[in-house]
Amino acid sequence: MSVERVFKTYGRVEALRGISLTVAPGELVTITGPSGSGKSTLLNLIGALDEPDSGTIAVGGRPVPKSREAVEFRRRVVGFVFQDNLLLPYLTAQSNVETALMATGVGHDARRERSGELLAEVGLSDRVRHLPSELSAGERQRVAIARALANEPLLLLADEPTGALDSDSSERVLSLLAGVRERRGMTLIIASHDEMLARRADRVVHIADGHLG
Repeated sequence: MSVERVFKTYGRVEALRGISLTVAPGELVTITGPSGSGKSTLLNLIGALDEPDSGTIAVGGRPVPKSREAVEFRRRVVGFVFQDNLLLPYLTAQSNVETALMATGVGHDARRERSGELLAEVGLSDRVRHLPSELSAGERQRVAIARALANEPLLLLADEPTGALDSDSSERVLSLLAGVRERRGMTLIIASHDEMLARRADRVVHIADGHLG
């Protein structure tokens, strides 16, 4: 994954000011920095949730697409885990994971099998029929991780994945993310203030005022 001289401005706010970053395949990189420093903006650009004003971004040797092509890129290449897990409250844990597979042509039985396997991988095989309101904050985040893994992404992006969790749940989620990365060999980029995560990373990158330090 490579970011080359990327700029992004929102109104008068210069969120990113010529950032360049290269992440090797399979590497775990933590991006740290104060609130408003540009961490989330950078992840959103890498994941094609937004577009840079200038500069280039590539994942797997291919430029991050824009417009309609970005939908398929997000579906096939990148997985997202957010601080607010964004689970659908009226769906069970298993159905929430299945939503990531709905537009991929995977049949109902295969979706059900795949989602069950993923929930077992994150330690929630006994919670597949529970609604988000019946799960702890840490369990909801683990469901979100299972959903992010549904399409075997090349790159997993996590934005403050432990920001709303207590220390015990944070440790479990961090261990889970690190273990998933090792088992699957995927690239993992995490924006976080969590010092425990920084200790697990291959590399820590600091961002402040739109610049990498």
